[in-house]
Amino acid sequence: MLKNSPNAGRVILISGGDGGIGSAIVEDLLNHGYRVSLGSLDTDPLESKFGPADANRIYRSFDAFDKESATRWVSDTIDTFGQIDGLVNAIGGGGRTALMDDNDKALDEVWELYVKTPLRLTRLCMPYLENSGRGRVVNIASLAAKRIRNVTVGYGVAKFAQLGLTHATRTYGWEKGVRATAICPGWVATAKSAQKSPGLNIPAEDMTDPSTIAHMVRTAIELPNNASMAEMIINCEFEDLF
Repeated sequence: MLKNSPNAGRVILISGGDGGIGSAIVEDLLNHGYRVSLGSLDTDPLESKFGPADANRIYRSFDAFDKESATRWVSDTIDTFGQIDGLVNAIGGGGRTALMDDNDKALDEVWELYVKTPLRLTRLCMPYLENSGRGRVVNIASLAAKRIRNVTVGYGVAKFAQLGLTHATRTYGWEKGVRATAICPGWVATAKSAQKSPGLNIPAEDMTDPSTIAHMVRTAIELPNNASMAEMIINCEFEDLF
């Protein structure tokens, strides 16, 4: 830990810390003096990966489809640390839904994971983020939040909505020092990337490394209030879009 870091002691609540990108975010923040609160259905893998709970990290049971578990997680974080200075929504998953699929269950799942759950956690954390004076919300979105390249509209539409949620959060919290950022990566070298779209020929070594996304998250957290970045777009391949 960098004990002399100006951010030492700040508390960041992170969903999806057991995923490829989420794990990199947790490691980076711990290495730079932050305290973290991690929620997951199964906390044992988190403890195995990041070490036993201590003064800098806690693990709590969290089910994205259970509102009460979100309330308990935030409450336990306040009971333990007395503050929340940032929220990182990095949770992933859900089924894929194509345009012509009649699959409301899969659509509901991605909407819950990428819109309703981040919104729920944002609402619960917002009073503490406001108290911080420089509270931060970082949503791990996707380039799918900026353009649709295939027919998996469930994921794409939900990510567009998550981007909109980020801007709504930024607008709501601005006067009280809360800043919100959506990080929109293309292909990232995680285990999940092994399930690539047919015809995609990008080797893992050419994909964006999760540690790079983690660095961007920390940058969004550490930028001063007068240098807010609403969106950070990163890609490992050229797209003539912007």
